[in-house]
Amino acid sequence: MKLKWLNKRPSEKAGVSWGVPWKKGELDRNHLLTLQDSSGLEIPIQNWPMAYWPDGSVKWTGHAAVLEEKSDSYELSINNEKQESSSTLMANETDKTIEIDTGEISVTINKQGSTIINNVRIGTKTISENGRLIALREVRSKENGIKITREEPLQSEIHAVQIEQKGLLRTVIKIEGNHQNVYGEEQLLPFVLRLYFYCDTASIRAVHTLLYDGNPNEDFIKGVGLELTVPLLGESFNRNVRFTGDTGIYSEPAQLLLTRRHRNAGELYEKQINGEVITFNEQQHANILEHAQQNAIWNDFKISQDSSDHYRIMKRTNEDFSWVESTHGTRAKGLMYVGGTESGVAIGLKNFWQKFPSSLEVNNLSQESAKLKVWFWSPDSEAMDLRHYNIETHVVAAYEGFDEMRADPMGIANTSEIFFHFYTESPTNQQLVNKADEWQAPILLVCEPEYYYGTKSLGVWSLPDRSTPMKEKLEDQLDEAFNFYKKEIDQRRWYGFWNYGDVMHTYDPVRHQWRYDLGGFAWQNTELVPNIWLWYTFLRSGREDVFTMAEAMTRHTSEVDCYHFGEYAGLGSRHNVSHWGCGCKEARISMAGLHKYYYFLTTDERTRDLLTEVRDADKALLNLDPMREFYTTEQFKSHARVGPDWAAFCSNWLSEWERTENGEYRDKLVSGIETLKKLPFRLLSGPTFGYDPETSTLHHMGDGNAGGYHMVIAFGGPQAWMEIAQILGDAEWVEMLAEFGEFYVLSNEEKLKRSNGVLHDKLFSLPMLASGMVAYAAAKKNDAKLAEIAWNLLLNEEISEMVLPIKIQEISTWREITEIPSITTNTTSQWCLNTIVSLELIGDYLPNKDFQESINSTIKCLNS
Repeated sequence: MKLKWLNKRPSEKAGVSWGVPWKKGELDRNHLLTLQDSSGLEIPIQNWPMAYWPDGSVKWTGHAAVLEEKSDSYELSINNEKQESSSTLMANETDKTIEIDTGEISVTINKQGSTIINNVRIGTKTISENGRLIALREVRSKENGIKITREEPLQSEIHAVQIEQKGLLRTVIKIEGNHQNVYGEEQLLPFVLRLYFYCDTASIRAVHTLLYDGNPNEDFIKGVGLELTVPLLGESFNRNVRFTGDTGIYSEPAQLLLTRRHRNAGELYEKQINGEVITFNEQQHANILEHAQQNAIWNDFKISQDSSDHYRIMKRTNEDFSWVESTHGTRAKGLMYVGGTESGVAIGLKNFWQKFPSSLEVNNLSQESAKLKVWFWSPDSEAMDLRHYNIETHVVAAYEGFDEMRADPMGIANTSEIFFHFYTESPTNQQLVNKADEWQAPILLVCEPEYYYGTKSLGVWSLPDRSTPMKEKLEDQLDEAFNFYKKEIDQRRWYGFWNYGDVMHTYDPVRHQWRYDLGGFAWQNTELVPNIWLWYTFLRSGREDVFTMAEAMTRHTSEVDCYHFGEYAGLGSRHNVSHWGCGCKEARISMAGLHKYYYFLTTDERTRDLLTEVRDADKALLNLDPMREFYTTEQFKSHARVGPDWAAFCSNWLSEWERTENGEYRDKLVSGIETLKKLPFRLLSGPTFGYDPETSTLHHMGDGNAGGYHMVIAFGGPQAWMEIAQILGDAEWVEMLAEFGEFYVLSNEEKLKRSNGVLHDKLFSLPMLASGMVAYAAAKKNDAKLAEIAWNLLLNEEISEMVLPIKIQEISTWREITEIPSITTNTTSQWCLNTIVSLELIGDYLPNKDFQESINSTIKCLNS
């Protein structure tokens, strides 16, 4: 199997982790895997299983290797001969510490206290020490009508440390804890921090998750970050700080060699600014040194990204004096290097400008030890304000779900990625730029789309096919839809710590603005599953820009839009002005099927945590009945619609079963399916059931009741069910899915006839949402008429509400913008997703005609 780089090759030796799927029955768990580069050279590799097929064969494997820029592609093969690794990565644990030795650096990690990274050494030399998490809380009060604010420093307190993976090439350490004030009186802001180490590298990757457990009316978080101390040697003029700006490096020393009488200091000044270590000739340079030592010593430097379009670099002599502005720029690449004559450290923050406000800072540059800080939320900005936007809900006017006010951020999270590289000699500017580029874009190996497709490991989707004019036009429209959102994210500046990764719901062509201030139409929050659309788009294209957008959406929606502890644990918040603002807290937002693609492709352990979190999300229904507006819990403990509620549970159970082989979750799936088989209309029953979260049991309570069948199919249920059908091999379940798709588009008379007068058209709205299910029915029944109906649902604008071809207009308003006046993310997501599915299932039924002619022909045929 061929592997290629998603983006580009690393510029130097780097640790890489990735995931690979396998066909059912292809890989036995006892098989060994080997990796070769393009020249046939065997590369040491670390392998582990990530998921299994029902027959016990391996479905997904995770891999780690330490790779260089020498090869554009690699070959992963099944090999029964044991591979001997020359790797030396070791992890040794004691009661108080964990010792890591990569062969390039040695790291001591504490298992208790506030300091997480005790020290980092190269040989016997300490390069860094005292690494800890830090935060600032802004305490607000009022005295005699005067507002008073003060900052309270918080620091990490370790609760648990474990070696999560211990290998010859890759070791992962998981640290959990809280922040507490320096007096240890109060704990706030739980965290999860993972540290990644790779053999023969001098780097550490960190994945930090901040969990919010404060009161949004009282706990205003002023800063969240990580700091470490860096011992430095050399005179002040040989202490150097460098920042990556928009494209290259901005560099300055603690003390300049530039003086009014020695403008270039005999060419030494230019070398100093380039970050080179300066060696003086005492006789030749005596006057230069004498004058330079009278220059100011700048101890503190920082780069602050205060918006997606602006950063500034500042410095000061010490904390008792003012900051002096050095320069301004637009989008910094988020790397800072601090070094002396013998060693230095580079630190980087992924999505530095996308997740503003962020900053990188060094203090005490000229002292014995400098202190480096990376701020995920910069204290240079205003404090986080997680209060809701209003005191009341707006159900009628703004479609905010319920009159209940449940705009609660308690239990949400945010994940950041940080990188460190340790140097024993000063790196070049180009080396630092290369490092910044690699840290900002994923260094990831991926398979060819045809390989992903052939394994049938992620449900039903199609490869691009431009073999006919009609298929070519549909592929063009799919590309146009993605490209529009890619540009729209930047045009509308959908960036920021709590926003990056999400998109808006519905457009307002009068204001030429998205409805950011109307609750049910503002942030998307996974509504109608744009996540799955993006991941299918990546799988079928292999495009890096698609991966980047899907990655950002996964990080955001799985963390910010979901609850990880508290009353709503396991659920997520429906679309609103505030990401956590809607009174609807539901399993469809947090379901595993939205996020598992990222885990399987990257092996990301944080995402694995999130998949595990939702395996029992149905138990949250004991706290909050999703159908409480329509039913009481007197007869049943709670209620669940067959979709999106039970469909989300199916997605969660499938994820847990395939990853862990825990048969309990397979049984939950099968039990629910068997219950539906016995009901009058099988999958068409309900759609709302009584539900017992303690036993995961559906209780039939009639048909054609509240819920709406469009809700069954709009939130990823079909994608989960089609994948389950592939895995279980249950012919009746396949038949039930096809039956549902066929029934959705029957005439009202035929619906009433087949259901003895119970089910009718008014229960089956928004038929475009059912097009994928209709296509499934057409494929399983070999029914050309059904296929034609499915394509009509997608191509007839009056039904789909999707204007084809997509037309982007240029508008002159408060500034020059482009827009699609009728755009909604709901429609776009579902149209693209169902088109991708339908091209796979019934692509052969598309007529080979001009695009618009084919649409008109299809509509005319059906109308007749």
